[in-house]
Formats: sequence, structure tokens, C-alpha cells
Amino acid sequence: MTLRLPDVRDLLPRRDDYDLRPRTMWADLVAGLTVGVVALPLALAFGVSSGVGPAAGLVTAVIAGVVAAVLGGSRFQVSGPTGAMAVVLAPIVAQHGLASVALVTVLGGVVVLVAGLLRLGRVVTFIPWPVVEGFTLGIAAIIFLQQVPATVGVDGAVGGNTLVTAVRSVGEAAARPGAAAWALAVVALVAALMLALPRLSAAVPASLVAVVVATVLAEATGAPLDRIGALPDSLPVPTLPTASASALGDLAGAALAVAALAAIESLLSARVAASMAPEGSVYQPDRELVGQGMASVASGLFGGMPATGAIARTAVNVRSGARTRLAAVVHGLVILGVIYLATGPVSRIPLTALAGVLMVTAFRMVGAGTVRAVLGSTRADAVTFVVTAVVTVAFDLIQAVQIGLVVAAFFALRHVARASSVHREPLPGPAEPGDERIALFRLDGSMFFGASERVLTEVTDASVRGDVAVVVLRLSQVGMVDATGARALAELVGALEREGITVLVKGVQGRHLRLLTMVGVLDRLRHERHQFDTLDDAVEHARSHVRRAAEGRDVPQLDGRR
Repeated sequence: MTLRLPDVRDLLPRRDDYDLRPRTMWADLVAGLTVGVVALPLALAFGVSSGVGPAAGLVTAVIAGVVAAVLGGSRFQVSGPTGAMAVVLAPIVAQHGLASVALVTVLGGVVVLVAGLLRLGRVVTFIPWPVVEGFTLGIAAIIFLQQVPATVGVDGAVGGNTLVTAVRSVGEAAARPGAAAWALAVVALVAALMLALPRLSAAVPASLVAVVVATVLAEATGAPLDRIGALPDSLPVPTLPTASASALGDLAGAALAVAALAAIESLLSARVAASMAPEGSVYQPDRELVGQGMASVASGLFGGMPATGAIARTAVNVRSGARTRLAAVVHGLVILGVIYLATGPVSRIPLTALAGVLMVTAFRMVGAGTVRAVLGSTRADAVTFVVTAVVTVAFDLIQAVQIGLVVAAFFALRHVARASSVHREPLPGPAEPGDERIALFRLDGSMFFGASERVLTEVTDASVRGDVAVVVLRLSQVGMVDATGARALAELVGALEREGITVLVKGVQGRHLRLLTMVGVLDRLRHERHQFDTLDDAVEHARSHVRRAAEGRDVPQLDGRR
């Protein structure tokens, strides 16, 4: 017996990932340059907001951006530090310290890599749209609230509850009106430029221009604002993070949270990119997980933070005319050039300028039209959306997704349960004497744990209260049966038979036969031949049974039936 390894060829890079024709390469170079310019201030900002530092944001954009582009499953995905990951990482840094980031990043990357090898990429399709949008809205709110301290010129508590920290920061700013005024002015300037410049020209990198203008003005006026500070002028040497048994135990939960978010956000971003591509595109979800896992591992080795696919930067990449994954590689190289050539000017950027960039980014993460669409769809979807968003802001991102899924599942099961019903039908053909003693029930929908008790009660009450001698159960319209539903049917048959009511079953589907047999539904029938394929046969046997009972005689066995 030989051990066969799984085929992973579809998870590896291929020659056709790239198109080396000059026209295509030029389009990719232009798109990559555009995305790199847009990504630079975001990489710095997300590094700062996560508590890891701007240098880690730059390293992540370079290393993870290139690795994910080469190994990932999307032609257009641009990866790097994101707001959602910064939100998850901030409390980890606050609780376990800055030294824990490298190990968490590598462990999270390994989990995502294994998920890809196990072919779990399609799992994201089971996340309902209201949960995704509620999650995104909650992240946007957290990103915005995280910037409030910098906006009013005070230091916020990294890792604390963002809403509480934001409120406290506003109170503290009242005692320092001078610093608050400078900070608010810079944030307002950056926001105004980011909102106004795209109206003048879509080709202008608004966030970069806004940061440059704010920095020049801050330097010219000598504004008392905190700056980014010293940055490395080269990439650090890769090193393995220290991994003791106690550290692995302490950080296992954090690594799983990071991995879950990285997988969900990356797959959603890749799906959005595929839908945005002008000529249509497909993505490979399992390969995308492998690429993102390797990207986070590489980022952790170089001192970066966990990476995910970035929806905003990916959208810019597609709209800028990218053709292949070469554009995402160029984006990483552009930021690498900044590290080697321009860390001096970058170090003078005011932190409040980055706060302004993130505030505008948070506003753009969820469109008003999307919110209206979700809230106006169904009450169940609206509740799921609101609950997911509130839990995201108030508690924890991963818990928010879990609770959102539970809420969505509850409403879905309730809908299926309500669609499952039982109807008493008239007997087919001309009425005959004794038909009033025959009850014909049609079961529709699904017999599962959410509906079985109600169906059981309705049939039992209608049968026992009347002068019913025979009950015919039509099961041909039952779409799904689980163990609970099958057990309820067995109890129904047993209860009616104990009341002296003969039960006939019609239309058991082949796919349900094994389960119904295993739980004893058919064994509880008075006779093994009380199972029928056609309604006419079942009703004829029921009438025969009633006629003989009216004559005061036992029903003899005819062809094995009673």
C-alpha cells in the first residue's frame, strides 16, 4: 500500500500568471505605481494604529504584498496591512507586548496556509452578506474611533475599548485647546483634500497629496504635532521569532483570531476583485489562502505584521488597468523604493495627517447605499447586520462574525421551520361511507429539529380528538429529514398506534428510507405492508380497513396487508 500525497499543483504559481507582452506589462507597471502611491500612507497609518509602528506597516506592504501577489490565487489582489487587522492586532500588542507580534504573525500565517492546503477556501461563501457588511461597518467605526485621540491632540490607550478611549480623549483635549486646534486643523485639511481632489481628477493620488501638503505646512509653520519619527532605511534581516511552549500557549488564541480575519478578509477581497474585472475573472480561493498564509509568515520573519487582501487597494489596482499579478508586485517594489530612498521626508509626516487619511478611509469602507439596501431588505437581514456591527464595535471582531452567523442561522432556521407545514386533505375520488374516519395528512417542507415538534402536535391533536380510525401520512413532499425529524415521525406513529389508530405511510423517498428505518418509523407501523408508493393504494386500503371495522370484523391479512 502506497501513501498518496494530495495534488497541490493547482496551488502553485504558473507560467500563465503573467503576460509579458509590452502593452500588458506597461499597464501593470502604471497600475502598480498608482497603487503603491495610494498604499504608502495607508501602510504607515495602519502600522501606527495597530501599535506596531509605521516601519512594520511598510515592511508588511513590501514583503507580504510581493509574496501574496506571486503565490496567491487572484490576478488583481493587493495585500498588506489593513484596518481590520490593525483593529485585531492593537489589543494583542497591548496585552502581550510588541515582541509577540512576530510570533502571532507567523502562527496566523501557518494556520491560513494549512487551511488552503485543506481546501477550505470555499467556506467564506457560507458567510451571509448582512454579516459581511455589518462586520465591515463595525470595522469602519472602530478605525474612525481609533483616530479620535490623535485628532484632538492627545495620546489614546492602545488596545482599550475604542469608544471609551475616544470619549475620554475628547474630555482630555478640553484641557489642551492649543494642541487640539492644531491637530483638528491638520485632520480637516487632509479630509478636505481627499474628498475634493478626486472630483477634480480621478488620476490624482488624493491621500498621498493630502499627506504631503499637510507635512509641508506643518514643517513650514513649526506646528507642535507628533511626527512618525525615525524609520529604517533598508529591510531588516529575517529572523525566526522566539517560540517557547508558554508563548505558544498564550498566543494560540490570538493567532487563530488573526488567521480567521486574514482568511475571511482576503477571500472577500479576492471575490470582489474578480467581480470588478472588466473582462471577468476567476480566483482560486484555496491558492489564495496558501498565498496569504505564506505572505504573513514571510512578513513575520521580517518584523512585519499579519497581512490580508486589501479591498480598497485592490479596487484601485483594478480601476487603474491592471492585467496580471505583476501590478501588485510593482506596488510592493514602489514602497520598497521609499524605504531605501525617502525615509527622511517620510519620518516628518504628522501622525494627525495619517489619522485624517484613516478617518476618510473609514467613511468610504461602507457606502450609504449598501447600508440602505441591507436595512431595507428583510427584518431578519437588518437585525443580523445591526447585531454584527454593534458586537464588532463593542466587543470583538471574531465574536462578531460568530454571533452574526448564529443570528443569521436562527432566522434562516425559523424561516425553514415556518415553511414546514402539515395539511389535512380531502380523500381523492367520490366520497364513500366511513371517509370521515380517515385522516389524510400531507407533510410539506422539512422535518427537522426546528419544525418536527409542531408537526407532531398538529397531527396528533387532529387525529386523537376526532373519531379517526386510520391516518394516512403523505411524505412525498418532504424535502429534508434530520434525525430529530425522523425520531418525531417514529413517536407520532407509535402514539397513534397506541391510541388504536392505524397509520399508513405513503411516498417515502429513497434518500430518506435508510434514516426512517434506522430510527424505527417503519417498524412502528402495525404491519410492514402499511407503506405505499401511490396515494390511491393507500386510500383504498384505508377505506377497506374502515369498512371491515364497521362490520365488526378484524381486518384480515390480504396480500400481506392489514
